[in-house]
Parts: sequence; C-alpha cells; structure tokens
Amino acid sequence: LCNGATTVLFESTPVYPDPGRYWETVQRLGINQFYGAPTAIRLLLKYEESWVKKYDRSSLKTLGSVGEPINHEAWEWFYNVVGDGRCPLVDTWWQTETGGVCIAPRPAEEGAEIVPAMAMRPFFGIQPVLMEEKGKPISGNDVSGALCIGQPWPGMARTIFGDHKRFVDAYFKPYPGHYFTGDGAYRSKEGYYQITGRMDDVINISGHRLGTAEIEDALDEHPAVPETAVIGISHDIKGEVPFAFVVLKEDPSLNHTAVVKELRGLVATKIAKYAVPDHFLVVKRLPKTRSGKIMRRILRKVAMEQTGDLGDVSTLDDPSVVTEIIKAHAQYKSLTSQKKS
Repeated sequence: LCNGATTVLFESTPVYPDPGRYWETVQRLGINQFYGAPTAIRLLLKYEESWVKKYDRSSLKTLGSVGEPINHEAWEWFYNVVGDGRCPLVDTWWQTETGGVCIAPRPAEEGAEIVPAMAMRPFFGIQPVLMEEKGKPISGNDVSGALCIGQPWPGMARTIFGDHKRFVDAYFKPYPGHYFTGDGAYRSKEGYYQITGRMDDVINISGHRLGTAEIEDALDEHPAVPETAVIGISHDIKGEVPFAFVVLKEDPSLNHTAVVKELRGLVATKIAKYAVPDHFLVVKRLPKTRSGKIMRRILRKVAMEQTGDLGDVSTLDDPSVVTEIIKAHAQYKSLTSQKKS
C-alpha cells in the first residue's frame, strides 16, 4: 500500500458462483499479482481448465502461494494453467508473528532458478537455523530439523497482548536464543529451504518420525486425487498411524476401492511401507476456514471418535461439512467392523 498498490479482497469461496471467480476478477480488474492458499488451488484443479482459460490473465506478472506447503501437482497446475508458464510462482513462508515474508524464491538475481514447491531463499536479514531434538543447530546441507530464526528482525512480534509469559514460552523457550517457528524444514543439497509442515503434524510410526505433509504430497500425485489431509492417530502397537482423508475428482466411473489400493502403492513407493496410512476415508470435501486452511483438529477429532467436543467451528467456511465427514466415518467404521466379523 505504501508503494501505491491496490489490494483486492472479496468474501465467499473460490467456487461461488462458479469455479472461474478468481480468474474473472483477474480479467475485470487487471490484477498483476495473485496470492493464494494451496488448499484453494487444489480445490480449483478439480474443475475443467476451461474455467481458467476462458478469462484473460495476461495482466498477471507474479503468482504466490502461502499458508501451508504446496504439493507438486498444485504447483504445476498453478504455474502452467493459471500462469501459462510465464509468471514466476513464489512459494512463500512467513507467519503473522513474523510481520512479513521470511523465506521465498524472490527477491533474487534476475533469472535465478525457482524450484517447484520450495520456499528456497531467506529474505534480507533473516537467519534460518535448523535445530535437532536436543536443541543443537544442524550444520551442512541435505538435512532436516526444527525451523528457527537466529537473530531478531524488524517485523517480529514483541509479545502476546496480555500474556507475555505465553509469548516467551511458545517462541523462545523450546530453543533458547532462537525464535522457534513451530515448523519443520529441509535444507537441500543446494542450501535451499523447503517447509515440511507443522512440527505437531509429525507422527511417530514404530519409531519412524514422518511429517504428514510428506504423505499428503505422495497421495496428491494420483491423477484422481485433487486433495488430501493426513493426521496421526494413536495405535496400541505402533504408537501412531496415519489416517488419510481423501477427496476424489467428480467422476462416476472412478472405482474408489481401486484408487485406494493405488494410493497405498504410491506411498509405499514414494516413501516406505511403514508410511502407508492404516485408514483411508473418502470424503466429498474437507473442513476449511474461509481463508482456505484445512481445520485438521476437526479431522483428528473425527478419526479419534471424539466428536462430542469439536471446539470452535465458527471460522469454518461451511459447518455442514463436519456432519458429512462424521457420517462418512460412521459408514467406514461399520464396513470395517463387518469385514472383521
């Protein structure tokens, strides 16, 4: 705004009144930079490309992704279909608490590479540090750890209003001398950063620590699967196991059983057999906030059969989705019980 830019906001969802709403807005207002959440992109790629192509998007110069790690299929669709392969697509990482973008492919030298689905480069003045579980910094490349920031920067939060102790406990106690983001990250062989998801979305399967985002990324590569959400649930023997909520493309010819079998094979091949979800629940849609973020705590409650207290659902775009998922889960449990008996 200080530079004279106009910010365009609208209420509602990306598919109302139809899946072309974003791109009609781009054409009508001549929007230059389009910034959206991966969940919204995954929702839109379910629909025909004609919903994008029918509108003039030549005004677009930059595409941006924010809110959670973006999977490769969504990145490629966003870049090639929406941006026609000509607009730089920047997967940005930041938080409300950081006051601005902290890791992103741009700014960089002109023509510098952009690696799909990676935030890549620290912004000016940002010092990312990857920490091991015992609190020591991890040196070198091709490593993963807890993402921290090593020195102060101008936009950082100073406190939580009325509760400074909570601010210190949440952000500075886990790794003294560092700001703890709550996210995990991977530093590639080239020194680029890839956000792997929230640290509390890491599950421990028989001693193997694995981010749920990694499983989701593998599942999302299936052409019939535009969107998934994986959460961890407790298991008597393994400690935790993955539970996958899967949205399929609207195609009456799809064989759900066959698709689930293929998904199991995908995860086993891309990651390992231990990473294959114990449970697959096919649902029509996922519970999302109006900004497009998946409310995973609701999915966890459903999977753990703790739907008596779902907590605050006022930010859901459509609360009726919860009833849909609970009903689908009850049917799934019934079928599973019948098979066992």
